[in-house]
Amino acid sequence: MAPLDELDRRIVAALRADGRMSMRALASALHISRASVYSRVERLERDKVITGYTATVDPEKCGLALSAYVYLSVKQQSWKALRRKVLSIAEVDHAALVSGEHDMVLLVRAPDAAALRDLVLNKLQDMPEVQGTQTVLIFEEATR
Repeated sequence: MAPLDELDRRIVAALRADGRMSMRALASALHISRASVYSRVERLERDKVITGYTATVDPEKCGLALSAYVYLSVKQQSWKALRRKVLSIAEVDHAALVSGEHDMVLLVRAPDAAALRDLVLNKLQDMPEVQGTQTVLIFEEATR
């Protein structure tokens, strides 16, 4: 994989801002040929720099009014098995292995406090790999 140059970075930034942008519009915005855009995007996809395209949604408008970070303390050597389990839970939007006081952090989205409580107390804390949890509510999110 070749290192990214400035044009590659501009292509990635433009597609992150609007993943539905056509190659024609992307070429026009960056003042380069469509052939160049096609070949670079194809290379970026082949090299797994661009791993997919997705729709960004408003969780509240999807019925998920409550978001939280749930920090997990995990039994040694069990994070791989736990990762598979937590990613199978519908309310888990993102999971990461982290350093510091906790071992994993989950971004979870639930319709209300009762659903969040059920997720933490009855799904996560019941997993034998989980030694403890800490939940932090998200009041407002900012994205770029």
